[in-house]
Amino acid sequence: MELGDSTTSVIPDSFMGYRDDITMQMSMVLDQIRAPLIVPVLRLCVYICLTMSVMLFVERVYMGIVISLVKLFGRKPDKRFKYEPMKDDIELGNSVYPMVLVQIPMFNEREVYQLSIGAACGLSWPSDRIVIQVLDDSTDPTIKDLVEMECSRWASKGVNIKYEIRDNRKGYKAGALKEGMKKSYVKSCDYVAIFDADFQPEPDFLWRTVPYLLHNPKLALVQARWKFVNSDECLMTRMQEMSLDYHFTVEQEVGSSTYAFFGFNGTAGIWRISALNEAGGWKDRTTVEDMDLAVRASLKGWKFLYLGSLKVKNELPSTFKAYRYQQHRWSCGPANLFRKMAFEIMTNKNVTLWKKVHVIYSFFVVRKLVAHIVTFIFYCVILPATVLVPEVSVPKWGAVYIPSVITLLNAVGTPRSLHLMVFWILFENVMSLHRTKATFIGLLEGGRVNEWIVTEKLGDVKAKSATKTPKKVLRF
Repeated sequence: MELGDSTTSVIPDSFMGYRDDITMQMSMVLDQIRAPLIVPVLRLCVYICLTMSVMLFVERVYMGIVISLVKLFGRKPDKRFKYEPMKDDIELGNSVYPMVLVQIPMFNEREVYQLSIGAACGLSWPSDRIVIQVLDDSTDPTIKDLVEMECSRWASKGVNIKYEIRDNRKGYKAGALKEGMKKSYVKSCDYVAIFDADFQPEPDFLWRTVPYLLHNPKLALVQARWKFVNSDECLMTRMQEMSLDYHFTVEQEVGSSTYAFFGFNGTAGIWRISALNEAGGWKDRTTVEDMDLAVRASLKGWKFLYLGSLKVKNELPSTFKAYRYQQHRWSCGPANLFRKMAFEIMTNKNVTLWKKVHVIYSFFVVRKLVAHIVTFIFYCVILPATVLVPEVSVPKWGAVYIPSVITLLNAVGTPRSLHLMVFWILFENVMSLHRTKATFIGLLEGGRVNEWIVTEKLGDVKAKSATKTPKKVLRF
């Protein structure tokens, strides 16, 4: 190479020879361990993943059949419980109406605190039979002042609203709800409705839910469906809508119809306080305190009702970072709860064997563990690996037919987004890495097992865009 030539370079022949030697040696090592190690291990992984795929497939088909029969014969969950509209009583007056507590837990909710407090205060119910409890764990003094001022504003209008704060955030949301239930005025309440800070119930929410609890003594919970106000904001929110619509349209409906059990969604639901207390109240041992409470209440023999026709507006995470943290909590928490409660469920004597099998196998193992693990390990790791190791083959039914049916069954909950199915598959495969990692952290109680990061909310973007420039969000 000439000294003045800066555009060319020459790799020494000795280096090239050394690199070829390394490559050849690695190739020889791989060839030597290929037959005795790589092929048998990969084949075993394929068998395990095919088994998990069949488990997930059977579960999806079963729920598809049940929900079809429910729709066909009109056997919706609410038809199985007694319902009579509330009526005025001239002699008893408002005392005929049960006392209702409405809890709104929040943490630095600058963008949505007015929406949630306003919606709760707008609930139609006798004013002397309802208490609005704002549980503010905010660490930002400015936001705390704003929330307190908003509560004072509604109090000046005659609303029975309480602003409650704590000295610490122990237990996060579960800790706040637990502290809220200790207040003296709660002792006079019969039911408690819970709404996260971005949820906006319609005024008739209590009129449509309380009668079920009033006329069905063994009913502990009435859960409403979520309605997403920003599902059209970007492609990422459309993908989230597809996943969550299946959960609400199929999973919750089937659980309510067949077992009167499903996982409480932590918000947009109303509990019988006596059932909540009998189950042991709120516990902060996992990041899914809502699911924890639901399982414990179910083991006490209480029943749940899901009202798919009752929808409560809320917001989907608009940034990938917020969504990733949310999915970590939603994947890690159930796995950790399963670790803590599996033995308790198996040895419980208050519920039938069939219900135990449903909770352990269907609710936890298939939906909370297998669904995440098989999506990542099989579709993202094992299948690509078999391309490089042709000695290991995957049957067409496991590589094509079962995944296709599962995907179609997942997509039926959101017909308007069927044309986005390819994007949804890619999105779910990307997220499967985070969910699988979180699942193993929960099962093994790893370092992030109790990580709780509040999902960032941006409020009503469309409404605010007319007055100010909306925040920049990472679009998928």
